[in-house]
Amino acid sequence: MRIIIFGATGMIGAGTLIEALADPQVESVLVVGRRPSGVVHAKLEEALHNDFYDYAALQSRWPAYAACLFCLGVTSAGIDEASYRRLTYDLTLAAARSMVAVNPGMVFCYVSGASTDSTGRGRMMWARVKGETENALLALPFKAAYMFRPGYIQPLKGVRSSTRWYQAMYDIVGPLYPLLRRMAPGSVTNTQALGRALIRVAAGGYEARVLEGADINRVGEPE
Repeated sequence: MRIIIFGATGMIGAGTLIEALADPQVESVLVVGRRPSGVVHAKLEEALHNDFYDYAALQSRWPAYAACLFCLGVTSAGIDEASYRRLTYDLTLAAARSMVAVNPGMVFCYVSGASTDSTGRGRMMWARVKGETENALLALPFKAAYMFRPGYIQPLKGVRSSTRWYQAMYDIVGPLYPLLRRMAPGSVTNTQALGRALIRVAAGGYEARVLEGADINRVGEPE
C-alpha cells in the first residue's frame, strides 16, 4: 500500500510516520509539508508545498496512492471562528477535493477529535467546525473516508509536540499514562496506537466511518 501523510512535522503525524515506515504492508510514503520532516528512510519521499489551499502542482501525483492519512490540524485557542474554519475546514477540504477529483478510489483518513459535533449546532466552536469538516469529507465520493476522534494522546517513541506547553503537560502526565489508560480506556490513547489504527483502517476498512477512542485503541493494539 502506498500512502500520503499530511502533518508529519506535528506530533500525531510524526507518530504516524514512524508506524508507517515500520509497517511491512506500507510500500512507500509521500509526506506533504511546508518543511522537511527530518526523517530519512528508503520508503519515504517528501513533497515540500507552501500553499495548502491549491494543489495544482501535486494533483497529478495523487492517483499513485491508495490512501491519505490527514494528521494536520491546529488548536482553536486564541483564534476566532472564521480563522479556525479556514485552517480546519477550508484547508482540509482543499486537499481532499483535489485528491478525489483524480483518485476516487483512494481511502481518506482524517484525524478529528473527541467531542466533535456532527450536528454543527453545538456551543463549542471548534467542535462545530470539526463536525462540519467530517460531514463534508464523508460526503465526498472517495472509496471510503474515516474520521478518527482521539481524546488525550500520549506521545511515544521519542515523538514530541512542537507546542512547548503541550509538551510540558505530556512530560508530567507521561508516568501516569498506564494508569490513565486503565481508568479511561476510551478517552486515552497514544501516538503509536493512533498511527497503527490509521494505517490498518486505510488498508482494511472498519465497520464504522467514525472511530471514537475505544475504536482507535482496539484497532491500534499490538498484534
